[in-house]
Amino acid sequence: MKLLDWLIVIIFLGLMTLIGFLFTRRNKNLNDYFLGGRSMPTWLVAFAVVGTSISAGTFIGSPQISFDTNMTYIMLNFGAIIGGYLAAYMILPALYKANTITIYGYLGQRFGGGAKGAASVMFLLGQLLTSGSRLFIAAIAVSVMIYNDIYIPNLVISIAILGVVSTLYTMAGGIKGLIYIDAIQIILVIGTGILAIILLYNSIPASFPEIVHALRHAPVAEGGEINKLQVVDASFSFATPYNLMGALIACTIFKIAQYSTDHEFVQRQMTCKSPKQAAKSLIYSQIISLPVALIFMGIGLLLYIFYSCPQLMGNAFPADTLNDSRQVFPQYMFNHIPSGILGVMVVGLLAAATSSFNSAINSMTSSLFSDIYVPLKEKFGKKKKEVSNQLKESRIMVVIMGLVLTAFAILAAFMQEAGDQSLVDFALGIMSFSYAGMLGVFLCAVLTKRGNVASVVAALITGCVVVLFLQPSLLSWWSELLWGTPVHLAWPWWVVIGGSLSFLVCCIGKGKINSVV
Repeated sequence: MKLLDWLIVIIFLGLMTLIGFLFTRRNKNLNDYFLGGRSMPTWLVAFAVVGTSISAGTFIGSPQISFDTNMTYIMLNFGAIIGGYLAAYMILPALYKANTITIYGYLGQRFGGGAKGAASVMFLLGQLLTSGSRLFIAAIAVSVMIYNDIYIPNLVISIAILGVVSTLYTMAGGIKGLIYIDAIQIILVIGTGILAIILLYNSIPASFPEIVHALRHAPVAEGGEINKLQVVDASFSFATPYNLMGALIACTIFKIAQYSTDHEFVQRQMTCKSPKQAAKSLIYSQIISLPVALIFMGIGLLLYIFYSCPQLMGNAFPADTLNDSRQVFPQYMFNHIPSGILGVMVVGLLAAATSSFNSAINSMTSSLFSDIYVPLKEKFGKKKKEVSNQLKESRIMVVIMGLVLTAFAILAAFMQEAGDQSLVDFALGIMSFSYAGMLGVFLCAVLTKRGNVASVVAALITGCVVVLFLQPSLLSWWSELLWGTPVHLAWPWWVVIGGSLSFLVCCIGKGKINSVV
């Protein structure tokens, strides 16, 4: 990167930090800092949710998927729309009407205070892994930008840089500032994605029909060919993550879990003026996410032509060798995009990276502060502090969460290096550890009158343990031990199985007579 590119990046980061600090004075209490005073407009929240959803996993991981395979991943977005709709009208109203700082406060009303604390702990543990993996994925591009490689030592430094910057402006503005920042960032992400498609297409000398033909008849290493333009996979297989039944059944359930039990996402809806507007913002966000995913999958297809089809590129075939498909989009950006435009592209990348990370920091802090820290203080007889002191403590916890998340991002780098999953599969699969148990607990709370603190804790543990035993290496080992042949199960089904068992476990407990339903 040249001086002009660095100036563009520095200006962007400075503006995002400035916006965060401008909202500092608008936070009069914890309700403002964590829920925006429940005054945010529907359209703005919808874009902010997209900003939270579209992480570096989309910016970098989606092109990797279409570069390596085909377009079947896009089917998950249809499952997301269905899941978002069901979550919006089946679970979201109850969470909104509970009128608590976090959604886990609803579980406290429904089952007892111990359930709120247990769910918050599970959320925090899940977020450490989930958001850590997202930050690690973003750091891949930063490492390519600075060091032109993705070796672990350089990844660690890149993770630290992103973590510090994101933590700084998250601490300043609270949820109001983050919603405006997320909305700005998703517009930047979409714009840079479209710009990348234009640049890539213009750099390929082949005609559009020739590009389509090459994508429909792409050779594979094992012999034969695949259709990289394939969108629908109707095969009946639980081992395939992006087939039709996986998208419309498993992904739908996964998204119900994400948009009703994960405070990082639901917190955005809680800032709306009413449950109806909250539901609309969630549904709109899922509809907006579909074309965004198409843009970045399209980038991966054009990158395949650019790096893998010398017969179409001719003299324009790139001289740089692609050694790792994880870095295919960043490598193209830093080796083939002219100065100035590159700075804009990097801004889009950083927007995707920081929008999901800062939302995680804020949601984790709200859960830690209101669901664990404050109850513990009250339990030990400490007086409630003034609002100004509470806000100060909250900002200190933001810094702590940022540092801890950065540390877990470094751990995620080592975890992904040891496995063979794509970046997107790795990031989504790791969410299942907390989602499975949480889904069972929330469904029990909303749909039944059963459950108590003990059964909630048991359900949360059950979900986590089940997902652990469904991990590819463990599943192959114990299934071969039991049945003589290894079983393979794609990640979208982990929450389906773990959530179902957790629901049954949670329902074993007898309900409180005066519980909130």
